[in-house]
Amino acid sequence: MIPSANLSVYTTAKAAIVGMTRSLAHDLGEARIRVNCILPGSTTTEVTRASDDPERARELAKQRAIAREQTPADLVGTAAFLASDDARYITGQSFTVDGGTILH
Repeated sequence: MIPSANLSVYTTAKAAIVGMTRSLAHDLGEARIRVNCILPGSTTTEVTRASDDPERARELAKQRAIAREQTPADLVGTAAFLASDDARYITGQSFTVDGGTILH
């Protein structure tokens, strides 16, 4: 949702997931198969990556409407909802779960 310098391939791949979600939802709707995607914000996990910078994570957290670091547990409710019958008429949608970094 927010392109970053020198990350055009990464940004393009994420945009492709949204397009694929919409296309598959259209193609599979007749079979009553729902296709949605979750767009997580930068998420702190126990896995350390070469690109991790704890100071950058703290700075990003300050910019969110909910000013804290995101954890994997923050995604569970959305995933559970989308997998439930409560979401039986939702398809082709992208759900941003990022604590208010992106405000639609």
